[in-house]
Amino acid sequence: MGVWTSGTDILLSVWSMYVSPRSPGWIDFTQHLGVCCLVAFISMGLLSGAFYWFLSSFIVFTASWMVTCALLCCSKHARCFILLFFLSCGLREGRNALIATGTGIVIFGHIENIFHNFKGLLDSMTCNLKAKSFSIHFPFLKKYIEAIRWMYGLATHLSLFDDLVSWNQTLAVSFFSPSQALDAQLNNTTDKALGVLYQIVTATEVVSSMGQQLLALMGLLLVLLGTGLFMKRYLDPCGWKFENIYITKQFVQFDERERHEQRPCVLPLNKQERKKYVVIPSFWLTPKDKKNLGLYFLPVLTHLCIWVLFAAIDYLLYWLIFSVSKHFQSLPGLEVHLKLHREAQGTQDIIHNSSFNISLFEPNCIPKPKLFLAKIWIPLSIILVILVMLGLLSPFLMQLKILVSASFYPSVQQERVLYLHAKMLKKRTKQPVGGVKRKQYFTKIHFWLPVLKMIGKKQMDTAREDNPWKAAGSTSAHRTSSSAQVG
Repeated sequence: MGVWTSGTDILLSVWSMYVSPRSPGWIDFTQHLGVCCLVAFISMGLLSGAFYWFLSSFIVFTASWMVTCALLCCSKHARCFILLFFLSCGLREGRNALIATGTGIVIFGHIENIFHNFKGLLDSMTCNLKAKSFSIHFPFLKKYIEAIRWMYGLATHLSLFDDLVSWNQTLAVSFFSPSQALDAQLNNTTDKALGVLYQIVTATEVVSSMGQQLLALMGLLLVLLGTGLFMKRYLDPCGWKFENIYITKQFVQFDERERHEQRPCVLPLNKQERKKYVVIPSFWLTPKDKKNLGLYFLPVLTHLCIWVLFAAIDYLLYWLIFSVSKHFQSLPGLEVHLKLHREAQGTQDIIHNSSFNISLFEPNCIPKPKLFLAKIWIPLSIILVILVMLGLLSPFLMQLKILVSASFYPSVQQERVLYLHAKMLKKRTKQPVGGVKRKQYFTKIHFWLPVLKMIGKKQMDTAREDNPWKAAGSTSAHRTSSSAQVG
């Protein structure tokens, strides 16, 4: 218990040194400067973790730290702003920055992978066409040449002048494959298609490398603008209504003074006020806090669905190319037979028979798609966990922003306390007569089913027509009782 009390006292003492020096002396100023330098070092350390590509240099880090120390030491607004900035990172500004970062990771990661798989599929088709244009023509012509040479060997040589002339016969066979024209046209088409695809992939990689940094800077800018807007609305001369639903320690002290001076007070709060106003610090969620919590998570769920859609498209393309690759690998080879027939006296005989095999898809040209789910969704999972934690802590972080602002600007907080106290007293002094009547009227069944009212009125009119004397007597009796009550 003593350790806890001493630790709390130390933290409160450090906090008071950070808010403002106790006296203009050198000792208090040195303590104030030390606390400001410590806060600046912690702040730069956190920012360097998020912007390592910019603050990784020791010179840049040191220069940024020294500038931040000077600002915190000289300006009360800067000391308040930097605390509100880190608290805003857990509220809507930080949520928007994290969502923008996650969207950049999904778009650049999955779209880059989709284009990469498309490029691999196109390369595979081109490779297979080139391989087939060679593997179909060359074996066929090779077997055909062998058949011609075999037929040439069967031919009978002339031997009329063997004693006078020496014959030396050779057979030279050459062939021209029409696949060369096909290869030229295929190369031209491939160069055009791959040129466009390479440009897209290159642009995607460049944007992916720069886009994440730009999105991080945009997120930082959003948080800075949101924090500046909060301070502007809080310090505005007419900003008493801004987020003025919190019962702070200053409000409780003011209400106690009013009670001691026999003036109207508002504490304790009634049932309706407890639903609207929050005594801080408190972890209890009001209906408004629950509504804000739902609004906090709504964009998160929307962007999560978009992220899953991009991942599903990437996975479906990967699965399609992978299935086609497996199917190509399991296809049997095609056996081609080359037969030479001899026709003599109406009969055909096979004089030469040869065969060769052709694979329908070259093994070296099978597409190999890639999928980087772990590379993309591990940082996304971290972002989602942070978003959930910050969303659950967002009501308490908002309370801390109000408490920090009240510590740095006590005069503004006093004006807010006076305004809120007067507003609550004004609402209590109003008589909710109209509200009670309206509530009773809404609870009547005739309001929701006016047909029943018309039927009842018609039945009463029919009863009066059947017995007019009884209806008149009841009416006079009712008037007599009413006059007696008035009297």
